[in-house]
This record gives sequence, C-alpha cells and structure tokens, in this order.
Amino acid sequence: MAKEKAMSAPQFSSYISFPGNAAEAFEYYREVFGGELDLMTYDDIPDLSGFPFTPPAGSVAHAQLHGGLVTLAGGDGISAPGEELPPLESDVYSFLVGLDRVDDAHALIETLTSSGAKIAMPFELAPWGDHYGQVKDRFGVLWALVVAGAPPA
Repeated sequence: MAKEKAMSAPQFSSYISFPGNAAEAFEYYREVFGGELDLMTYDDIPDLSGFPFTPPAGSVAHAQLHGGLVTLAGGDGISAPGEELPPLESDVYSFLVGLDRVDDAHALIETLTSSGAKIAMPFELAPWGDHYGQVKDRFGVLWALVVAGAPPA
C-alpha cells in the first residue's frame, strides 16, 4: 500500500502590488497590525540575469506580514517601460478585519487616522447588528472593520 502524502492546510493571503513604496507600507502595517515582517528586495537576489525586467534599486521583491492582526503579502509592482501600475485607491475592494471588542476597533481606527488614514464610513452599529466602518489608509488601501453584535435572543 502506498504511503499517503501529508497534506498541509491551504493558506490564503491578500497580495498588494505597491507602486514603489512597499517597504514603507509594510513597515507601517507591521507597526499598526503587529506581527513578523519578512521582506526581500531585488537587491538581495544575487543574480538577476534571467529576469525579464530590471527592477529599480531597493524595490521590494516580496514581503509578508504574519502573526499579528492580519496576514498580508506584497511587493513593489514592476510595470513595463512606459506603463504605469493602476492606483491602489479604490472603493471596489477592502480588507475586512474582525475584532472582538468595539473599544479595540476604535483604538485601531485612532491609530490609522492619526497616521494619515481617512474615515470612509463611520464605525457604528449597523442595521444587521454588528459594528462596522471603513478607513482608507494613507496608501489608498480600504480597511473594513467589524465587531460582531450579540446573537439574536
């Protein structure tokens, strides 16, 4: 009988391609959300001779923030010469962060807004019973915050 391979649990992480400021953004997210930051620049790669592009000096090849409030991956997006990356700022996506207490959500909102974020939707009791709101950070990323309401009686 063949020995079965042990399957690891699937993992999911959002990935953001930043327009050249990934190192700044990931350090900021580490300060705000906590966790461990693993960051590698293209300068850390010894041989780029096989790459189809020449990355700008110091640009981030890959970063991952894990072990804190969020898990997030990303890097500096590299566009073809003459092309630009689309802007990060958008209202068609957000990253949802679930918190245990309303006070924790207010503290996170204060941390974000004191460092350049803007309230996109006030954090308050929503019609469905949860507390919910949105904050757009200084990089244009929309964070939705939710605290579950009491279950119906």
